[in-house]
Amino acid sequence: MSSRLRYTIPNGFTALSLLLGIASIVTTQLGDLELAAWIIVWCALLDVMDGLSARLLKATSDFGAEFDSMADLVSFGVAPAVLTLNAGLQIGGIEFESGQYWVLMLAVAVFPLTGAMRLARFNLTSDQPATGWFAGVPITAAGGGLVPAVILVLIHYPDLAGVMPLHLYLPVMMFVLALFMISRIRFPKAKKRDSLFINAFQVIVIAGVYYCGITRSFPEYLLGMGLFVLIAGIIAGRITRQS
Repeated sequence: MSSRLRYTIPNGFTALSLLLGIASIVTTQLGDLELAAWIIVWCALLDVMDGLSARLLKATSDFGAEFDSMADLVSFGVAPAVLTLNAGLQIGGIEFESGQYWVLMLAVAVFPLTGAMRLARFNLTSDQPATGWFAGVPITAAGGGLVPAVILVLIHYPDLAGVMPLHLYLPVMMFVLALFMISRIRFPKAKKRDSLFINAFQVIVIAGVYYCGITRSFPEYLLGMGLFVLIAGIIAGRITRQS
């Protein structure tokens, strides 16, 4: 395989993820929040393919790393923020230019800002020896996993969404995830581990996410697994740091 083709494949996945991120923003503005949320999930699936193909083809590069960060900021920073803002208006019943609206607006502005800071910090440390841990929750997990899963569950369960104070929950969610991204919390990377159980669990989780994303079904699985991985990952980071 030629050198140019080797680098084109992972960069092609990145380019498609970036374009889909833009498509999600446009789709949100057109009012189809469900499709917009699934598009963000597809971006996350492409992000996995991007990293996997780069490693398998030995096609990692400085350009690819920077390009990937730019795509991540759009697909997992800006797109989820726009989706959450519109979900607050359409699902949460937040009135435009009310006090609740401006609180949510601040939250969704902080989210991509901290995501950009998280990506910049990651790129500055990319030349250091690889470890099995992130410093802070990755933007892919926060914006590509949890945010669209929450919105999809709210759409699929309108009765539940109707009784929840989303004017409070949505801003809190975005602020908390923003803090997690810029924190120094040790969060595990998805990579081969010494434990057969952990490796099998990672494969099952990823396979399940691909099934849900491709078939546009079971957002409950996405949300449940997203919350479990977030909580378990943070706990594992604390335990291993103390050991």
